[in-house]
Amino acid sequence: IGTQCPYRLGDRERSRRKLNLTMPRQFEEVPPTEGQLACSGVREDLKICLLESDCVKIHKKTPRQCLKAKDNSISQECYALVTSFFECKRSMLDNRTRFRGRKGY
Repeated sequence: IGTQCPYRLGDRERSRRKLNLTMPRQFEEVPPTEGQLACSGVREDLKICLLESDCVKIHKKTPRQCLKAKDNSISQECYALVTSFFECKRSMLDNRTRFRGRKGY
């Protein structure tokens, strides 16, 4: 009625085994730990800097509220870390920087 396909499944399997061609095994990806995430060093320094500021300690505000209000009790070092963290996150979207790798931390 019809022509038979020259490559039957059984023939393929036999030829694969003769040549020892097997499919590569796939392994589960291990999720990165906290220290391996992108920009984790800058994030950690920023977190510590904000939690030690008077705005969080004395005024009992969240770090996000302190940054949005541009509170004077937050040091310039913290604002510099905010800028560094922003630059680090933005560099992850830039393909040239992604290829070359992150700078610093």
